[in-house]
Formats: sequence, structure tokens, C-alpha cells
Amino acid sequence: QQPVHHRARPLGEKAPSCYRREKVSAYMEQQIITILKGVLVAAGFPEHSIATQTAAGQTVFQIESKDSRYFIGMHGETLKAIDHVVKKMAEKQGMAEAMFVIDVDGYRARQIKELEQKAIIMAERARSFQYDVELTPMSSYERLIIHSVLAQAPNIKTESRGEGRDRRVVIRYIAAT
Repeated sequence: QQPVHHRARPLGEKAPSCYRREKVSAYMEQQIITILKGVLVAAGFPEHSIATQTAAGQTVFQIESKDSRYFIGMHGETLKAIDHVVKKMAEKQGMAEAMFVIDVDGYRARQIKELEQKAIIMAERARSFQYDVELTPMSSYERLIIHSVLAQAPNIKTESRGEGRDRRVVIRYIAAT
């Protein structure tokens, strides 16, 4: 499989609307909280509260609960589904470009830290042994984290290969010139 290369936009040309994202305004935040509460009540989730915070330029809607396993599910599948449904509902209400993520008791934050550590370890392996390291298939969000963490790493370049659920990050060693 050949890596996908994107054409660079001329300076000043705006990104297509599907790539433009904006921070969540106070009004949007209230709307998203209302949507999230509605989804959780309709799905019959146990007692919870919702707090907001900002991380990496996006608003995090933190669901706090005594028993987070109901919200997270097996391998985070329930949390991903909640996030997807809330984003689709927000999109229908005109908030398609809002940058936000749903988290439960810091689950996604811990996942991101683990991914960052894995990226750094694998980049060191690629640099030490001077060969490419291919990671396991990941979601687009997880791949974005890997690319971001290693964007400034010396002698390292990252690219995505594969298609669909089999898409993965390859960490390439680039010899110093």
C-alpha cells in the first residue's frame, strides 16, 4: 500500500469546511451538555455529573460517575458510541465544526498518555535500530495523536498506511543528512 499524500493548499486558501474546526463557545457548551444529558438519560445510564475542561485546543466533556464501567464499556466501545451520537446530534443542530470530546473519569486522558508513551518508545526503537516500525491498526483519532507527538522528533517521520479498520501508523527512520 502506498501512503496517502495530500496536496498542500496555496497560502491563504481556506481549508474545506469538513476540516475547519472551531472552539466550543459558551452557548455551544450548554447545548452539547443538554444533548449529552439527554442521550445518557435515554440510554438509562446511572447517576452522573458532567464537567467541562479544555485540553489540546478542544473542550472535554467529562462524565463523572461512581461506576464508570457502564459508560466506558468493553475497550471503550460504549464511550466511543456516546461520543459519536452526541457529535452527530450536535452536527444536526448546526455545531458541525465544534471541537470537543466526551470522556469518562479520565479514561480517554489515560489512553492518550499511553499512546504518547508508546509513540516515543517506538520512535526510539526506530532510531536505535534504524528501521521502520509499523504500529497496530488504530482509529483516526489515535493516529492523529501519534502523528502529533512525533511531528518534531529528530530523524523520524510518520505516515499512515492501509485502509479502513486496517489503517495504521508507520514510524520511519530518516537518516540525518
